[in-house]
Amino acid sequence: MTYNKRRVTKPVYVGGVKVGGGADVTVQSMTKTDTRDVKATVRQIHELEEAGCEIIRSAVPDMEAAQAMAEIKKQIHIPLIADIHFHYQLALECAAGGVDCLRLNPGNLRNEDQVREVVQSAKQRNIPIRIGVNFGSLPPVGGIGRTRGFSRHMDLVNRLPKAGEAQSGDYSVVDHMVATALWEISLLEQQDFDQIKISMKAFDVPTTVEAYRRLGEMVPYPLHLGITEAGTVQSGSIRTAVGLGVLLYEGIGDTIRVSLSGDSVEEVTAGYEILKSLNLRDKGTTLVACPSCGRADVDVVKLANDVDALLKRSDKKIKVAVMGCEVNGPGEAKDADVGIAAGAGRAIIFRKGEKVRVVPEAEMLTALMEEIENTPV
Repeated sequence: MTYNKRRVTKPVYVGGVKVGGGADVTVQSMTKTDTRDVKATVRQIHELEEAGCEIIRSAVPDMEAAQAMAEIKKQIHIPLIADIHFHYQLALECAAGGVDCLRLNPGNLRNEDQVREVVQSAKQRNIPIRIGVNFGSLPPVGGIGRTRGFSRHMDLVNRLPKAGEAQSGDYSVVDHMVATALWEISLLEQQDFDQIKISMKAFDVPTTVEAYRRLGEMVPYPLHLGITEAGTVQSGSIRTAVGLGVLLYEGIGDTIRVSLSGDSVEEVTAGYEILKSLNLRDKGTTLVACPSCGRADVDVVKLANDVDALLKRSDKKIKVAVMGCEVNGPGEAKDADVGIAAGAGRAIIFRKGEKVRVVPEAEMLTALMEEIENTPV
C-alpha cells in the first residue's frame, strides 16, 4: 500500500534540485554552527552531504554572516538557502552572493517596499523564495495588509480583525497563519514572481496539519513540511513523524526538514526514515526487526542493533529482516530481500524468500552480513 495521490504543484528549482512538480520529496537540514565561521559551517555541511542531505539552510543573523554565505556556497555541493529574519538587506547581500534560495519570515519582514526589493533581486537571479510562516513569530493581528492582491482569497482575509480590535471568536491561529502566508504570496505574485515555496510550521501537530491542509487547497506552490522546535532526537523525531506522516500520506508535502535539538545528521536520518515508511523514498537499507519477547531463544535485540549499526555504512536499497522466533520470523524473513529467523542455537538465512542456509548462533551476524553483501540490488 502506498500514500494517497500527491498534491499537484508548480515545480521550483533550488539550485539543481527540483522541488514539487512531481519530484521526489527531498530531505533538508539546517546548520547549527555560527555561519560567520566558514570553516566549521562547511565542515558540518560536508557531513550532512555524506548523510544524504539534499538541501541545506543556514541562519543569517547579520551582515558578516550574509557575506560568509558566498564563500560557503563555493565550498559545498548541495543547494544553500539563506534564512532571513528582520533585515531585508541581508537577503539582498545573500542573493548577490549566489545563494540558491531565500527564506523570508513574513512575521518579522513586513515592510512591503522592502519585500518587493528582495523579490526583484531574486527575480533577476532566478532565485526562489520560501515564505516561512511560523507560529512563534506571526505578525500581530492587524499587522499585515488587508486587501491588496487578495482577490482570490478575500473571504478569509477580510476576517482579519483590524488593528486594535478584539480577535473574533471564530478567527483561529490557523486562519492567521494562512492569511499571513497569503499576504506575502500576494506581494510576490503582484511582481509576476512565482518561484515560491511555503512552510506553515508550529510545534502543535494538529495546528500544523490543519494549516498545511488549508493552504494546500488554496495555492499551487510546493510546501516545505516541518514541525518547528520539535524537541530532542527521540521525542522530536516522534512528534515530527506523526505530523509529517499524516500530511505526506494525504499527498501533501514536497520537501521536509526534521527540526531536532541534536546533531543535524540525525535530522537527515529521521527524514529519510519517515519517507521510507510511506514508500516515498528508498534510500539505503530498510530494517525489519523483531522487538523480542519471552519466546525468543537468542538475544535478538543485540543482533538487530548490531545489524543496524553495520547497515548504516551501506547504501544498498534492500529490505533486511532480523527475527527472533518461529511465530513471525519465517514469514517476515521470507518477505525481505535478506532475512534471518533465529531459533535455539541456530538461525535460518533467507534470500528473496528462499532458504539459503542454516548457521549456528555464533555465526548469525557474520552470515547475515555476507548474504547482504552478496545480494544484488
